[in-house]
Amino acid sequence: MMEQEHLIDLSNISKEYDGTTVLNNINLYVRKKEFVTLLGPSGCGKTTTLRIIGGFEYPTTGTVYFEGQDITAIPPYKRQVNTVFQKYALFPHLNVRDNIAFGLNVKNHKIANASLKQKLFGKKTAEVSDMKKLSRKEIDKKVDRMLELVNLKGYGKRSVDQLSGGQQQRIAIARALVNEPEVLLLDEPLGALDLKLRKEMQLELKSMQQQLGITFIYVTHDQEEALTMSDTVVVMRDGNILQIGDPKRIYDEPANAFVADFIGESNILRGTMMEDELVNFCGVNFPCVDSGFGENVPVDVVIRPEDIMIVGEDIGQLTGTVQSVLFKGVHYEMMIDTGDTVLKVHSTVMQPQGSRVGISIVPYNIHIMHPMDEAAPEEEAEESV
Repeated sequence: MMEQEHLIDLSNISKEYDGTTVLNNINLYVRKKEFVTLLGPSGCGKTTTLRIIGGFEYPTTGTVYFEGQDITAIPPYKRQVNTVFQKYALFPHLNVRDNIAFGLNVKNHKIANASLKQKLFGKKTAEVSDMKKLSRKEIDKKVDRMLELVNLKGYGKRSVDQLSGGQQQRIAIARALVNEPEVLLLDEPLGALDLKLRKEMQLELKSMQQQLGITFIYVTHDQEEALTMSDTVVVMRDGNILQIGDPKRIYDEPANAFVADFIGESNILRGTMMEDELVNFCGVNFPCVDSGFGENVPVDVVIRPEDIMIVGEDIGQLTGTVQSVLFKGVHYEMMIDTGDTVLKVHSTVMQPQGSRVGISIVPYNIHIMHPMDEAAPEEEAEESV
C-alpha cells in the first residue's frame, strides 16, 4: 500500500542497455507539491530516471507507481506528466500564443476524434468521459494566464525567433504547464542559458512551482542550482542513489566523500578514528561529535573551507603557511600548507601570502565518514532519508 502523501513511487527500478547497468535497483518517492532535484555527474542515471517517470523509457525491472497505481507500462501521453527539455522544441511556424496553446488544441483534437469513434462504433472512450472540449475563449484564458505567469504578457503575437534564449525557455515551460499536469519534469532546462539568466530563471521556476502547487522533478549537474531551488535533493552516481535529503542536510551532513565533494567545496582528508568523538588527521588528535566507528579505524574526514578558523600561530590546533590568496567577492580563498597537507580556507579576513598562521576547527564542523569504497550506496541513501 503506497503512502497517501506519495505522488510517485519508484520501487526497485533497474535499467540496462546492452548489458550495461544504468540504474541499479533504486527506490525513490516524490510527494505532492514537492520540488525534487536529481543531481549528479554526467552518466549517473538521473536523466534515465526522469525518462522512466515520464514513460519515455521502461525499466528493465521494477515498478513505477502514480498515486498508488502501477503505471510502469503506460505510455507518456496517458500520464499526468509533462516534460521540458534543454532544447526548447518550439514550433518556428507558430507565434508565441499558438506555441503555448498547442497542447490544448491537441487535447481538443483527441476529444473530437474520440467523439467521432463513439458515434461510429458506439464506444464511450476514456477521452470523452474524462475530458471536456475547450472553447476558444477558455483556451485564450489559459494562455493569457501562462503568459502572465512566465512574465511575457503582451508577447503572444511575436514570432518565437524574435525571442531571447531565456524567453524561449519560458514559452517552453508555459506550453508544458498550460495543460495543468500533476507533475512537470525538467531535464536540465537552463543548461543553454548564460550564468546571469540561469540565476534569474532559478528563482522564477521556484516561484512558478510554489504559485501553481505542481510537483517539479528537476535534473541538473549543477549543485548550486539544486541547493537554490529544491525541497529535496537526490544525489546520484553510477546508477545508484547515494543520499536523499533537504539541501541543508545534504550540504551540512554529506553521506560520504563523493557527496561532500560534489555538493560545494570540501577538504577531504584521510584520518583515523581513535575512539568515539576523537579523530586523528594531519598528525593531530581532534575532538569531534561522531561515534560508533570503533577504535583505530581508517576514516574520511570532511571539513568545509568556511568552517576552518584562522587564529594566532601560538593557539592553533595546527599551524601552516599561506601558500596563495584569491579574492572571491564575498570572501578570500586561501591555501594553507600545514606540512602534512594543504587546506583550503574561506575567510572574510585576508592573511598575506607567506605568513604563518594557526588553524582551529570546532568539533561540530568535523564530519567523519567511512571511506567511499567501504560503504554501500543503498545503505547511505536509506540512512539519509
